[in-house]
Amino acid sequence: MKYTQLGRTGLKVSRLVLGTMNFGPQTTEPESHSIMDSALEAGINFFDTANVYGWGENKGRTEEIIGTWFAQGGGRREKTVLATKVYGSMSREGETWPNYDRLSALNIRRAVDASLKRLQTDYIDLYQFHHVDRRTPFEEIWQAVEVLVQQGKILYVGSSNFPGYKIAQANEIAARTGRLGLVSEQCIYNLAERRAEMEVIPAAEEYGLGVIPWSPLHGGLLGGVIKKEAVDGRRASGRSADALANSAVRAQVQAYEDLLDKHGLEPGEVGLAWLLTRPGVTGPIVGPRTPEQLASALRAVELELSEEVLAGLDEIFPGPGPSPEAFAW
Repeated sequence: MKYTQLGRTGLKVSRLVLGTMNFGPQTTEPESHSIMDSALEAGINFFDTANVYGWGENKGRTEEIIGTWFAQGGGRREKTVLATKVYGSMSREGETWPNYDRLSALNIRRAVDASLKRLQTDYIDLYQFHHVDRRTPFEEIWQAVEVLVQQGKILYVGSSNFPGYKIAQANEIAARTGRLGLVSEQCIYNLAERRAEMEVIPAAEEYGLGVIPWSPLHGGLLGGVIKKEAVDGRRASGRSADALANSAVRAQVQAYEDLLDKHGLEPGEVGLAWLLTRPGVTGPIVGPRTPEQLASALRAVELELSEEVLAGLDEIFPGPGPSPEAFAW
């Protein structure tokens, strides 16, 4: 495994991030524990979750599964850089009581304590704002964060799904009050979805945030879906199936798979390896459900893409280009 600094911090993290969103809803607790053991054994030390994972009536279940894994000991917690998130409502279905969502100082304090209990740990390495809260001023947010840092409950703070101007606003206000500010941004970013290159990634680079792409294979679309259809009849489902129903998208994905087949490369591995070549990217989030998927993701870290392949990928998925040139002159 290769490692890098998280943004402008001194924290070293693996170039792959283990995503845990499926733990509970799709992956059983024993299977989840096995995946985390395998990831740690392979050198992945950066695990990402959120308080709402588990979804619906099972919100918080994913954090609980991670917590029971930590409780097994063996250095699991000490070796793991743990990232979780706050924003979404933790109220149960039918409840409408206020202050159980967003980024008020009250909810941040309440949410941290609840996550710590579920995770069976006394601190969170990276506490991420899952979305922009337009109702809460950053002065309030940073004051709440400062208290938690002083209490030793969180170490670093990151954002997720923030536009570039909010990254700038958050860190300018943090700087004025002598605080570290955001150190990472978790955003959707992959070959087929490159809009982050216009504003989000430049803002992250300017302010020293590590970029953590989620959905690196665009919901499986970049994982060889057309080839799988042809070889073993496995048809795409969900978002991938909807996308492939568009003839232009299907032609684009076919061109992608043809290019990689020409060079003897696997689509899923290339999708991850391409992200690892991008400026500012710390590491993409991968959510393996089988040992084979984990092995494929690990191979991507060592994969060197030739200039010919990189040029071909840019031709198929050109991206928007930098701003303001992408929308102006």
